[in-house]
Amino acid sequence: MENASGHGSSSIDPEKGHEERIDKISDDLNTTPAIIEEEALPKGYFRSRFFIGTMLGIGLGLMAGVAGFGFVAPILHVINADIGPDPNIVWVALVYTLTSAVTLTIIGRLSDMFGRRWIFVGGAFLGVVGSIICSVATSVPMLIGGMTIIGVAAATQLSYFYVMGELVPMKYRLAGNGFCYLFCIPGSGIGPILAQAFLQNHPNVGWRGLFYLNTAINAASLFCWFFFYHPPTFSMKHGGNARFWDYIRRFDYVGTLFYTAGLLIFMMGLNWGGVVYAWDSANVIATIVVGFVALVVFVLWESYAKLSEPLVRMSYFRHMPWVSSTVLTGLGASVYYAFAIVWPSMVAILYTTEGHSTFYTAWLSSIVSFFMVAGQITGGFMGKLIGYLKWQCVVTFTIGAIAFACIATSTPDTPVRASALVGVGAFMAGWGEGTAITIVTLCAPDQAQLGSASGVAGSIRFLISSVAATVYNVVLSNRLAAEIPAQVPEALVSAGLPESSVADFMTGLTTGSFEGVAGLTDKILAIGQRAYQVANNDAYRTVFLTNIAFSAVAIFCAVMMPDMDRYMTSKVAATLHQGKEKKLLGEKE
Repeated sequence: MENASGHGSSSIDPEKGHEERIDKISDDLNTTPAIIEEEALPKGYFRSRFFIGTMLGIGLGLMAGVAGFGFVAPILHVINADIGPDPNIVWVALVYTLTSAVTLTIIGRLSDMFGRRWIFVGGAFLGVVGSIICSVATSVPMLIGGMTIIGVAAATQLSYFYVMGELVPMKYRLAGNGFCYLFCIPGSGIGPILAQAFLQNHPNVGWRGLFYLNTAINAASLFCWFFFYHPPTFSMKHGGNARFWDYIRRFDYVGTLFYTAGLLIFMMGLNWGGVVYAWDSANVIATIVVGFVALVVFVLWESYAKLSEPLVRMSYFRHMPWVSSTVLTGLGASVYYAFAIVWPSMVAILYTTEGHSTFYTAWLSSIVSFFMVAGQITGGFMGKLIGYLKWQCVVTFTIGAIAFACIATSTPDTPVRASALVGVGAFMAGWGEGTAITIVTLCAPDQAQLGSASGVAGSIRFLISSVAATVYNVVLSNRLAAEIPAQVPEALVSAGLPESSVADFMTGLTTGSFEGVAGLTDKILAIGQRAYQVANNDAYRTVFLTNIAFSAVAIFCAVMMPDMDRYMTSKVAATLHQGKEKKLLGEKE
């Protein structure tokens, strides 16, 4: 039986310190995926076509993964008008988040056990299939089916940080992540702008062109994964005597069932609330409760069942650096997943007038995603030069918290101030989140099981983001429900609109048409719209103040981390080989 590190011939105790495990070096590079020093690698290793092709495949895969969500989310209303209308259109975005969150942990564990190559090749293939299905979708259910496949594929593509991380010296993992984040610019950084460009400049193709583009990106990534990515195989991980079917038999099927069902149902309830169903509806309450109970059963099963191959090792949650950095990644990502929804709606209501073009709105709406990616790239390439990783997280999350809190001082007349503060806050959140997700891989309790620890962290990241987004949306909905009725009718009546016409005016704010509102003049219309903007501004102010609580937790987690710089060593956790020959890459291939 193999030990917890996954090496059939190793005798390292997984409960011993990180330093002892990471210092373990195999004597046989061709049979064991051991951790080795950078200097021990053959000359030309990092210039080989296999390494360069693998890095390109990782980057292109990440581009396709984030584009699967980033391209579609801003234009769901356009897609629904074309192949709908269907009230289930919201599921197009939901299934991506749900399937990715659930699958990340499973993929990390399976790839640790059986090898990563075919799992990631398969993920890229699913990305191609899902994109093709979406590009030819003739109905919303068909589109949802395609997005479900894209979400599963994205779980492999969003695993970039440990797939890349184990292939480079640990001291370069930050820079490696910075390289990967460059590929996020099209799909995440300027996703709304590209979507608008397809709609306006290529009306005959329309939104389908985005999926044509993503099909090509996925295909290019598949090419790179298939021809260049040759990480340690099953036999190289466990030794020549290990039997594949023994690992199949010992896999934690019960834990996987409870985990998958629990997380899927729980997150479904969070995402349903206030969007698909009311928060006090039986659908939402039942799914949240049942999902939570299933997750509790999962934790008890993993903690007390005698499992040789558990899905999640509970010892991870006793490792403070890993826990702190994992929570930080979730809180940092929540800025994107929450404010990428809140900020565009704020722009549309407060800062967009009839004189503004759709591209103006798209550029303004992209501030959160673009500056988030810019912060991740900057932190990746600058992080190693600056050092003090722990304090980078403390400083960036603190500055980001101040910037977001200061947005509360903005008004409908200060779009520049609000945009600048959102940009600074998102940039700092991206820097901190990118640093934290690198720390997750650096301080993982066992570098030989990097996929397992990182996959769990990725799922927790999605879960925290969903909780944060839920809190922001609930706060916003409650404040809008209070501020608009309190301010708008009073302003209309004071301006001279008959009380009997107030309800029709309020309906017009939703439909965009004020025809048939008795007694309405241009002056009253302007006063009413201004009151509506002010009421919205007061509601959004509360949302940004709510972010202070999440930022306080993030800063606390950053402060609680020990010194992380000691992990920035020249050790390499896994090495590529030349395919069937099983030879380590070198100058002579």
